[in-house]
Amino acid sequence: MRLASLLTKEIIQFSRDRVILLLILWLYTIEVVICAYALSFDVKHLPLAAVDQDRSVASRALLESFRINEAFDIEGYPSTMAEAGDWLDKGKASLIIVIPEKFDHDLRRGAIPVVQLLLDGSNSNTAAIARGYAAQILDRFQQEWLPDAVAPAVQVEPVLRVWYNPDQSYTSFMVLSMIALAALMVGVIHPAASIVREKEVGTIEQLMVTPIRIGELFLAKTVPTLAMGLLSIFPSLLIVWWFGVPLRGSLLLFLLLTALFLLSAISIGVLVAAVSKTLQQALLLSFFGLFPLMFLSGTLVPVESMPEFLQTLSLVSPLRYYMDVILGIFLKGAGIAELWPQALALLVIGSLLFGIAIGVFRRHLS
Repeated sequence: MRLASLLTKEIIQFSRDRVILLLILWLYTIEVVICAYALSFDVKHLPLAAVDQDRSVASRALLESFRINEAFDIEGYPSTMAEAGDWLDKGKASLIIVIPEKFDHDLRRGAIPVVQLLLDGSNSNTAAIARGYAAQILDRFQQEWLPDAVAPAVQVEPVLRVWYNPDQSYTSFMVLSMIALAALMVGVIHPAASIVREKEVGTIEQLMVTPIRIGELFLAKTVPTLAMGLLSIFPSLLIVWWFGVPLRGSLLLFLLLTALFLLSAISIGVLVAAVSKTLQQALLLSFFGLFPLMFLSGTLVPVESMPEFLQTLSLVSPLRYYMDVILGIFLKGAGIAELWPQALALLVIGSLLFGIAIGVFRRHLS
């Protein structure tokens, strides 16, 4: 009865806080949409300038190959190399293609001409992807235009098939990773802010003089956040559908494993609240923990690309396992037979954090 009354009080207080409700809705929907559109490693419409010193049929065909590829937009044709360098300096072009004289002549007599590519390497990732796209275009052009007698002999023809994300779109990964990050932020920040706010206004001391137990108060602070986190998944599913990300696995399994993940996030929030005296301290400590968890989860760079000591450290991050869960269920159609190691890790980490959180919570309020 006491727990039911506390839960009712927390739900009423939660529903009256329109700022928190709007923040949660924003994190799970609008921010996911913005990040999915804005944060992408796919290179499209990169400004390209062409220095065509040959002005032949072959050179125009090569530039046409670049023009019809959505990765590049031909912005102009500098007349000299100095002018092309100036375009790179001013950011008018990110890639310069230089077609030498006698390009068509050399191509027709079987010689492989040299085409120069000048790349703006200030953004190394974009430059590397653009270089790969340009190399593919040049390779296809070479196969089409070189005489058969001198074309490189291909003894093994690879047949590639991309599973799970055949379009190789970064958007699917971004949408799902932003939903995972939203769950982490809500799970950590909301209980931390809720508990510390009651400390600041003095209502938590009023609760402590009532007959309620500390464990009941702890559950009252965590259960509404858990329920809200699960309910917030459903508007996120609309965003997933909007971007065409498939749900190939079980929605029920996804909700169950999300609950395990939220258990860890909420426990971190309670730990933050237990050692914080002001809301400002709680928010700063929350972000102090959020960023390492995010960096070690594989959302920005693959875990396998990190130094070994960081790979080992990432094993304690619940977000790392939840990323495997959300990608596996949505894109791969994985079930519990494939995801039981991640589920076990989330259960162990969540249980440990939950036990530590209730111990620290009890000690600070006793």
